[in-house]
Amino acid sequence: MRLITQELPVENNPSNGIREAPPPGQDSLIARGLQKEQYVAISVLAVIVFIAIGIFSRRVEYAILFAVILSAILIAFFLFI
Repeated sequence: MRLITQELPVENNPSNGIREAPPPGQDSLIARGLQKEQYVAISVLAVIVFIAIGIFSRRVEYAILFAVILSAILIAFFLFI
């Protein structure tokens, strides 16, 4: 088996190279300015699901409401200990 031993050309221009970290304040993977819309959409979706469940079964609605309130209380309790 014959291997190529020739070295690859290296460019002196660092702008074409791979950077390990993006410049501070310019992270392109974070969607800035969309958080408020996402929170509103999630809240509306949760209300719609809650209403749809309430139409079919009042007991399930109360169980979900109890679980959400209990979870919120426990989260607040463990955060402020």
